[in-house]
Amino acid sequence: MAAAKIINAKSLKFLEKYLNNASPTGYEWEGQKIWMEYLKPYVDEFITDTYGTAVAVINPKAKYKVVIEGHSDEISWYVNYITDNGLLYVIRNGGSDHQIAPSKWVNIHTKKGIVKGVFGWPAIHTRDRAKEESPKVENIFIDIGAKDKAEVEKMGVHVGCVITYPDEFHILNKDKFVCRALDNRMGGFMIAEVARLLYENKKKLPFGLYVTNSVQEEIGLRGAEMITQTIKPNVAIVTDVCHDTTTPMIDKKKEGETSIGSGPVVSYAPAVQNKLRERILETAEAKKIPFQRLAASRFTGTDTDAFAYSNGGVASALISLPLRYMHTTVETVHKDDVENVIRLIYETLLTIKEGETFSYFD
Repeated sequence: MAAAKIINAKSLKFLEKYLNNASPTGYEWEGQKIWMEYLKPYVDEFITDTYGTAVAVINPKAKYKVVIEGHSDEISWYVNYITDNGLLYVIRNGGSDHQIAPSKWVNIHTKKGIVKGVFGWPAIHTRDRAKEESPKVENIFIDIGAKDKAEVEKMGVHVGCVITYPDEFHILNKDKFVCRALDNRMGGFMIAEVARLLYENKKKLPFGLYVTNSVQEEIGLRGAEMITQTIKPNVAIVTDVCHDTTTPMIDKKKEGETSIGSGPVVSYAPAVQNKLRERILETAEAKKIPFQRLAASRFTGTDTDAFAYSNGGVASALISLPLRYMHTTVETVHKDDVENVIRLIYETLLTIKEGETFSYFD
């Protein structure tokens, strides 16, 4: 399959709609509905679970099961404390970055709908430059224009309301996708495109394919932990994002060297099953798909770990999309990498035979 034109006008429209919809950890279901609606023509059935993970299944009756997976949730904040004069203090829901908060608009999700707010910050004129305080979770606050706590509550805002950023999808210099929540809405998009291509190219797989969009990755891989027990797969290929380490203030000696535009990133880690990883690399070389390598040490920090160490051990591997500015509202990826991750997953699936164990002892 050629690299060109994987992403078409319809899939780009889906990506924009999918990204612009808020899907904070624990509140992913509206995004899942958008994802399922797009996938409906290309799959046989859907599985959903109590906490909102969605799985699109091809060949549901097959005994041998292969998962391709991304996660659907995005980082956010919770309202934690409301002051007497109507300001809101927050706690994290996932790995939200306190440093980017000041002067950002926010959407507070309430039963009455979205309430707008801003992260305030003391003006430069009022700060002591000799001992400037930097933003941290304890001192960032949201102003919703309320005069006191009673007005906050009248507006429908209470402790526990979830808070997201309203930033939407943009294309930078023709081939860079920029948005909040590319981590890991891009994963859900890429696995959906794999399913679409299998359908459009009339590929018949000798196994059941479980296209899995897990919830709650950002707070500890929880959605994947739940759904792997339901599916009980034989193989799992996970896709998430990793860092472009070529931008300023990142130490390559610590983080390794990976960059946007240089291809999918294949991880080395104890959770990554070596024979499956080598199959992916051999496929990339055979199909002339560029790739990069990343060493992840004790764990990958992705849903790969949840699948690998479940059900007595599931052959699992990780194909990552390099991304700039992770957990900001301007996460940035290269369109070429997106298409090449899709290609690499697609082509790898076509090499997997029913009943393969990937055992080191066969």
